[in-house]
Amino acid sequence: MKPILHLPVQDPCAQTTRINSMAATNVAIGVIFLSQTVTGILGNSYLLHYYLLLHFRGCRLRSTDYIQHHLLTANILSLLCNGVPQTMAAFGWKDIFWDIGCKLLSYLHRVGRTVSISSTCFLSVFQVITISPMGSTWSKCKLKAPRYIGSSTYLTWILSLLINIVFPVHITAKSSNTNITSLKEFGYCSSIRHDKASDIFYSVLLTSPDVCFVGLMLWSSSSMVFILYRHKQRMKHIRRSNVSLRSSSETRATKTILLLVSTFVCFYTVSCLIHTHLALFYHPTWFMVYAAAIVSGCFPTVSPFLLMTHDSCESSFCLQWARNRKY
Repeated sequence: MKPILHLPVQDPCAQTTRINSMAATNVAIGVIFLSQTVTGILGNSYLLHYYLLLHFRGCRLRSTDYIQHHLLTANILSLLCNGVPQTMAAFGWKDIFWDIGCKLLSYLHRVGRTVSISSTCFLSVFQVITISPMGSTWSKCKLKAPRYIGSSTYLTWILSLLINIVFPVHITAKSSNTNITSLKEFGYCSSIRHDKASDIFYSVLLTSPDVCFVGLMLWSSSSMVFILYRHKQRMKHIRRSNVSLRSSSETRATKTILLLVSTFVCFYTVSCLIHTHLALFYHPTWFMVYAAAIVSGCFPTVSPFLLMTHDSCESSFCLQWARNRKY
């Protein structure tokens, strides 16, 4: 006589509680994604609209403002292509994107992210050239640098489109026919799983340009801190009334860009650590997946408000001057 096997009986109440807890967690994450996306898009759109308004009112924009135009546009693209689908996935709409939709959204998000990084790098490098004292190595580039801002930013978009073209190859929709055991789930889409060596290779390939830009940011930030320190030491022996308005304006702009770069480096470091975890583990937890998406959207959301802290005073003065000139 065969022994009777007693299978464990699942408690329906415990299972219902677990389902309700997961549903509440998904709703909370969806609210975070929604708040981040809406706040970031509104902040970037407002500042971009304000720059256009100043331009049409007759104000002469600074050279750094043109770089900020591209930064704000890239931020909006990144938030739209990542924040919106992640919000929909958190609220339960996970299988609404076709394979081509997942590839396109992931590709555009990567393009926006790369342009955002490069634009922040250009801001810091250009500001070093702007505030460099006469007689220094970079002082010779002060007159030439503004001429190449437009071509450099547009070249960045072209290179970003080309560099990230390999990224969508490994992205697929969750509803595709690919074997589920060979997929890593990333919210609204999935990534085709490879061996660890291949994952590390593609990670290094895609992050190499970002690492170069971050290195330039760190170098330019260190240079700006050194220049500001020397300027402060010289100003100790000069009366406050003799400090020019341009010098004060450039100092405020430099401090704002330093704050912007510092914020970016902090968020980028955390994002790199999380994405390294996702690349090395075959079955990443849902917490790490959502954390990676939230952290990647932090800088595009925060950056326009950091830029507003410097632009508010000068832009308001310029707008009032243009209005008075009109009348």
